[in-house]
Amino acid sequence: MEEKKKAYKENILTTKSNLSGLAGVFETLLRKFRTGMFLLALLPLYFVGIIAMGISATPGVYFFFWIKSATAAWDPIFHYFMISTAAVLAYFIYGFCLIFVIPFFNFLIPFKIKPFRGNYFSYHSVPWYIHNALTYIVRYTFLEFVTPTPLNVLFYKMMGMKVGKGVHINTTNISDPGLIEIGNYVTIGGSATIIAHYGQKGYLVLGKVKIGDGVTIGMKSTVMGDVEIGPGAMIAPHEVIFPKSRIPAHRKPPKNNQQNNQHEEKKTNKASAS
Repeated sequence: MEEKKKAYKENILTTKSNLSGLAGVFETLLRKFRTGMFLLALLPLYFVGIIAMGISATPGVYFFFWIKSATAAWDPIFHYFMISTAAVLAYFIYGFCLIFVIPFFNFLIPFKIKPFRGNYFSYHSVPWYIHNALTYIVRYTFLEFVTPTPLNVLFYKMMGMKVGKGVHINTTNISDPGLIEIGNYVTIGGSATIIAHYGQKGYLVLGKVKIGDGVTIGMKSTVMGDVEIGPGAMIAPHEVIFPKSRIPAHRKPPKNNQQNNQHEEKKTNKASAS
């Protein structure tokens, strides 16, 4: 037992890499000088993000200054209205451009996200950081404005998610799109969370999420990594599907979840009546 614990600690806390060549050197340095090396490794990612956001913002900025110049001789109140409107439009132009620019940079990066289990500070975890960092740029700066529309589905497709026809995604809480497969006519409710990774006993684990045809995922539910949901299954609102779960086809929400929902509805109705 003590030997197992010792092996476990050595695997998680080791500063040495099993890889050879430059990858091994990088991984050893990353584990030895975690904070400094992590920040150093992120600098190229920050540079890529800044360039992508700058390219996306360029048409909007050009439009803003064109409006500002074209209306300079107008009465001040109309001039300020036009440049204010141009500023808002510039933001939306930026957002629509970003939806296409970020996937382009994600395509160019040679390191692709893949299933993985190992140390957070490892060479193989780098694609995970890069892929999600690019996804989050869109998620946290614009994606809410086009959710749910075909544009957010298109964005996820371009980021590597496999999506069937007739899919409705009413959430932006999605990580690791390159490891997610969604079948035909799937409905994903508001604020649901789908992530293809999880942490376990100090390890980072990346596993594919497969959602079959006709599945309904309730609002604010959570689907974690290495999960398969069979065709026609229903995931209840607020339900959590834990890693490595296999949900059978046409499965109904758990009864206790339905009872809890009914109990909450009764409490809400009583509060409304009072």
